[in-house]
Amino acid sequence: VLLVRNRREFRALGSKCPHYGAPLSKGVLRGERLRCPWHGACFNIRTGDIEEYPALDCIPCFKVTVEDGKVFITAKKKVLTLPAVTEHRQSLGLRDTSRRCLLNKNTVLLLGGGVAALVCAETLRQEGFTGRIIMATREKHVPYDKSKLSKEMNLKAEDIYLRKPEFLEARGIELWTEKEAVSVDFQRQKVHFMDGSSQKYHQLLIATGSHSAFLKVPGAELQNICTIQTPEESSKVLELASGKNLVAVGASFIGTRLELCVPAAARDTNGISLQPGAAAELPAWLLAGPFQMLQNKGVKFHMKTELCELRGKDGKVTEAVLANGEKLPADVVVVGIGSTPNSAFLKGTSIARDDKGAILVNLHMQTNIPNVFAAGDVVTFPVALLDGDSSSIHHQQVAEAHGHCAALNMLGRGEELHTVPYFWTTLLGKSIRYAGCGKGYTDTVVKGSLEQQKFLIFYIRDGHVTAAASLNCDPMVSLIAEVLYLGKQISKEEAE
Repeated sequence: VLLVRNRREFRALGSKCPHYGAPLSKGVLRGERLRCPWHGACFNIRTGDIEEYPALDCIPCFKVTVEDGKVFITAKKKVLTLPAVTEHRQSLGLRDTSRRCLLNKNTVLLLGGGVAALVCAETLRQEGFTGRIIMATREKHVPYDKSKLSKEMNLKAEDIYLRKPEFLEARGIELWTEKEAVSVDFQRQKVHFMDGSSQKYHQLLIATGSHSAFLKVPGAELQNICTIQTPEESSKVLELASGKNLVAVGASFIGTRLELCVPAAARDTNGISLQPGAAAELPAWLLAGPFQMLQNKGVKFHMKTELCELRGKDGKVTEAVLANGEKLPADVVVVGIGSTPNSAFLKGTSIARDDKGAILVNLHMQTNIPNVFAAGDVVTFPVALLDGDSSSIHHQQVAEAHGHCAALNMLGRGEELHTVPYFWTTLLGKSIRYAGCGKGYTDTVVKGSLEQQKFLIFYIRDGHVTAAASLNCDPMVSLIAEVLYLGKQISKEEAE
């Protein structure tokens, strides 16, 4: 139990974040908001309700009384003795929700099976919507924690489910798996699917996410060239890499995490990451942090070059050829060179998209078409930290905030999106956090030691902090995220 004193009042609540179990005693408290030190989730200390994602569940609150200068907490023993959060997350958390009423003929159709669609569906029920909710996804599974695909590759799909099928069923949320949308008739409010079926809607959410960008080099069609977008693909990479030479194309965090998830005994010790762009420049904090940590473990990086060809034998990849002529043995190639919005099925319609295919939405997550909303990786949206300019931000926490906002506006609440993007990962036991939006930054302020791999970096634009990143410095990024969330500015001088 966590006991919090806020001014003259005491509050008692669950001591661990229901997301990954972070100790909330090390979090950030501002007024009645408690922010998780690891991933930025926020909770109201009076009610336990979620005020910022990525957590999907509330935290329990307990009765507090003060007698003769002593504080007493009353709680059910069952709640206090529950095991780890991953095992009981669906036993606590959600407030009373509505269920399907057959008299309500309204249908909300959600395209996509990720966290944006999931949070939208749950929010609709929590806010009293009793109509039909359909979640249609081309995936085989209920929504799952995609961030673990490149972190814990030995897990089964069921181990990373965010909600069990019976959870959705109990709330009257229909889940249609392996159901891919191929076109939308916005005038008739109807979606057509690959299997030939169709479904009418009263309100539509497009949350189809994004897919990994494809390699465009000779040999890209060879076998054992993989992406990591599903549990099946994650397991396949782990199996194929056993005792083999693995090449990761792209120096993103997916590529670097991959080098850690494939154990040394299961791959060549000269694991390799390639930067696809010939003019790649990495900031000092990244070179001094995660990349240096991986190099110390025997991972080789080939920077400022690009892949120009993949060669193979008997239809399987065997070698990667770089632009500088160097040849790398490659039994398995994993591609992580960015992503593309899953919006091709909207081509030829009147929905507004940018030049990359991302759907344009406003702060209500509304598109230019009535009764059509969009959320998650498939959208570009106005970002407060960019002075309202639109951008695509592919973070789990952002997608959840989108889904929540879209649901409220489907119900006519007039709610504007208000969130601070938050990204996290871990490498070799070191925690990496990032909050805000550093796009277009012109200066940085570094606190701590790059050499000792413990530091905080501020990204500065127009004289103010717009983002912060840290290595092994919790809960500083959560503190900065809270300041930015409250609309306050941090000047460069204050950062220094």
